[in-house]
Amino acid sequence: MELKLLKSILLLFIGLGTMKSKAQSITEEKYRPAFHYSPQAHWMNDPNGMVYYNGVYHLFYQYYPGGTTWGPMHWGHATTRDLFHWEEKAIALYPDSLGAIFSGSAVIDKDNTAGFGKNAMVAIFTHHNQKMEDAKTGRHQYQSLAYSNDEGATWQKYKGNPVLPNPGITDFRDPKVMWYEAGKKWVMTLATKDRITFYSSPNLKDWKRESEFGANLGAHGGVWECPDLFPLKSNGKTFWVLLVSINPGGPNKGSATQYFIGNFDGKNFVPKSKAVKWIDYGTDNYAGVTWSNTGNRKIFMGWMNNWQYANQVPTKAWRGATTIPRELTLASVNGDLFLQSLPVKEFNPLLKLIYSKKFLSEDQELDLSSNFKPLKGKVKLNVSLENKGDLNIILSNSKGQKLVIGYDEKKNNYFIDRRQSGETGFEKGFAAKHVAPRIAKAEQLKLSLILDEASVELFADDGLTVMTDIFFPETPLETLKIQKKPKNKSIGVSLWSINKNDH
Repeated sequence: MELKLLKSILLLFIGLGTMKSKAQSITEEKYRPAFHYSPQAHWMNDPNGMVYYNGVYHLFYQYYPGGTTWGPMHWGHATTRDLFHWEEKAIALYPDSLGAIFSGSAVIDKDNTAGFGKNAMVAIFTHHNQKMEDAKTGRHQYQSLAYSNDEGATWQKYKGNPVLPNPGITDFRDPKVMWYEAGKKWVMTLATKDRITFYSSPNLKDWKRESEFGANLGAHGGVWECPDLFPLKSNGKTFWVLLVSINPGGPNKGSATQYFIGNFDGKNFVPKSKAVKWIDYGTDNYAGVTWSNTGNRKIFMGWMNNWQYANQVPTKAWRGATTIPRELTLASVNGDLFLQSLPVKEFNPLLKLIYSKKFLSEDQELDLSSNFKPLKGKVKLNVSLENKGDLNIILSNSKGQKLVIGYDEKKNNYFIDRRQSGETGFEKGFAAKHVAPRIAKAEQLKLSLILDEASVELFADDGLTVMTDIFFPETPLETLKIQKKPKNKSIGVSLWSINKNDH
């Protein structure tokens, strides 16, 4: 008995040691993000099926467990209670005879409209049939259902799949489904080649085509993907926001997500403006959608990558991560409505103030390297100028590699310059300077940067202009210098460390 007990204790310690070493090896991997979600191994792209239930945020995502480049798609699965401490779960959905499991959404069917059970978690996704595609039928993508009665732990596919057959549209995918209370029906927002088609259903199984949007509106440099439709309020009035990802054709080439603001009556979406607007002007925020079942709060998260080079980025055990979760609101600027996005409030407990100062500086350069170096590249930096002017924030390492973020007053744009940021040779277009227009009209200039191991997210003017870029320095960034013109600008600076483990 004692021998068996000793053996059990020994095995327990060996197991704990293995778990610890595995977790430790993951966190020590080069370029592994510290507070953005990434799978332990293999390939990920679009976040999908994002749903909140019983205090848990569920993230499903496009996943290929057979390698670190894109392959036959599965639905990976991870959960969190605070949007930053993630637990990777077993694969939720596997390919089957109807095809691979492409992007989609998930809802909580609280009234059992589909007959799968009260409060069933229902996934609505695209089946992609490679054999039909090879046969050039044009009908190889169609919409199907799966459901879970144990809060996402196990899944059963609906025997009546597909529930929405393809009418003959080559790109017919990425269903984002929501409950439309005014019409007591489910509404599906579907990407259909280079436009959006809306469908409705009383039960998630029987779908009726309602309308089409976007044939002559928005950016059309590539195929439309991963749409989302949801209401937001501004000054007590409800507006509807339609997100549409496009690849290629973004404002800085490659993948990006445009948005429209307007009205939706359960059948038609009518935009207030024909102007093309982008939720993020960087090159590494794609296919983002919002969590369902979060009430009036809309939380957005994207894939932190770009199809221009996603299969070539120099990570080893895995490829792909998500952006920081962001809360979306509406803001009015000169009578026009824009989306505002800022890190969710759950981010704040991870922050610790390291340095803060506001002063009128005659110096054109502030060197905060002594405060910055110990933070090992995981920081939040806020910079404000009382009166707008040229601004350069230069982050560099011992090898002379640098990332430059800033504002060009003459051009009235923000920028991220990663041309000398480290490893860039894996794809010819990666080394570039990306720009974004300044939307705000205020004289005061405000920038907030969030830096992780291999990513920077810029939130300017309280999230009116946003940019996300990945980069790959050979050694950690150690120096931080802030340059401004003219030299008599009043400047405020605060520097925060970010530590997920202290939370």
